Amino acid sequence: MIVVVQRVSEASAKIEGHIKGTIGPGVVVLLGIEEGDAMEDITWLSNKIVNLRIFNDPDGVMNKSILQTGGGVLLISQFTLHASTKKGNRPSYIKAAKPNIAIPLYEQFISQLAKDLGKPISTGEFGADMKVSLVNDGPITIIIDTKDKK
Repeated sequence: MIVVVQRVSEASAKIEGHIKGTIGPGVVVLLGIEEGDAMEDITWLSNKIVNLRIFNDPDGVMNKSILQTGGGVLLISQFTLHASTKKGNRPSYIKAAKPNIAIPLYEQFISQLAKDLGKPISTGEFGADMKVSLVNDGPITIIIDTKDKK
């Protein structure tokens, strides 16, 4: 699994003009699932996200996590994070998990993240054509790949 975590002051996901998920201050998490990902990846990654110290303390130092700030999470499935651009100009998505594998993992990730955060999270919709709007705060953008744990 790979994620792009962006600290935001606000964010939303629209599908066909209707808001599906929205948050105020918090993080947008773009999630890419690949073949071979498992519950171990979900548990590790969820823990990493909720404990990532990317929010300012009173001294203006990034020393607080989303758990400590009480911010929101907007989770968006994003198979294009697994794009391979090594050959030619058209990206290949061969590493991205097919829906029959990715959807159950995506749903487990939602549950685990909500559990670790201690409250419900906002989401987009798997496989939908979404319009994601966000105001990146900082900007702070971090990439985390479960294949690079060590």
